[in-house]
Amino acid sequence: MTFCSHCGRELTDGSHESCRQALVMEPPRYCAECRRRMVVQVHPMGWTARCSAHGTVQS
Repeated sequence: MTFCSHCGRELTDGSHESCRQALVMEPPRYCAECRRRMVVQVHPMGWTARCSAHGTVQS
């Protein structure tokens, strides 16, 4: 992981503690490998997030 999945910034840029707390309740918005904005779908049983380059992540 190079980038924050919540805000999209580099992990070395700040502590990202608030981002980690937000990701407990929310799906990731950015790909942690390439920083692309992901297509997120929330459904009653969880969520899916898809990066066009790296595939899908599920809850």
